[in-house]
Formats: sequence, C-alpha cells, structure tokens
Amino acid sequence: QVQLVESGGGLVQAGGSLRLSCAASGRTFGIYTMGWFRQAPGKEREFGAAISGSGGRTVYADSVKGRFTISRDNAKNTVYLQMTSLKPEDTAVYYCAASRYGSRWDYMSAYGYWGQGTQVTVSS
Repeated sequence: QVQLVESGGGLVQAGGSLRLSCAASGRTFGIYTMGWFRQAPGKEREFGAAISGSGGRTVYADSVKGRFTISRDNAKNTVYLQMTSLKPEDTAVYYCAASRYGSRWDYMSAYGYWGQGTQVTVSS
C-alpha cells in the first residue's frame, strides 16, 4: 500500500515557476514508477510526466516537454515536478501517481495509487 500526498500548488503569473512535491509512505518507494497527471476543469485527466524507480528514465507529454522536469529523491520518498514558463492552459489540479507494474506510463490505468491532488492556477 502506498499513500501519496501532493503539495506546492498555488497561484502564479504566466511565465512563472512552481515546484510540486509528492511525498509517499512506505519503505519500497524506489520500486515504483511515479507519474504526474493533471485535470483541468471540464476536461479529462491527462498525462504530464513520469520517472522510473531509479530515476534513470523520464517521459514527458509534448505539452510540457522542455518546460517541466520530473525528479525524485528515493531517500526522502518524494517525487517532484519543477514547472517553468507556466501558461494559463497549465491551470489544473495536479495529481501524482505510483505504478508497480504498468508498462505504458502515460496511461492512467498503469497506476494503482493516486494522491488527492494540488491546485495550480496560472493567471494571464
């Protein structure tokens, strides 16, 4: 069982930056692929970024590539999402998720554990 708690969301102006954190419970954090998804009002939840258990491999959605960076600190059981050059269309609730066996990291179905989400609002 993994429990995930996101933090770091807030209100930021377009062009600004935010860093989201996701703290995980448990002593086996390093075996999970971790992902960040987001859901804007009236839209489906979409993939943002994912990172392998060791941190050696990352995957990004085209919409965030070059602006967002996912990283993890397994000693702290925490995954991060550094967001830069934020745009109003990045406004959404951001969720972190953990996957033990999923092979398609961009699919919600690969993830068995989800946090409650943190709101990010980008003003124009």
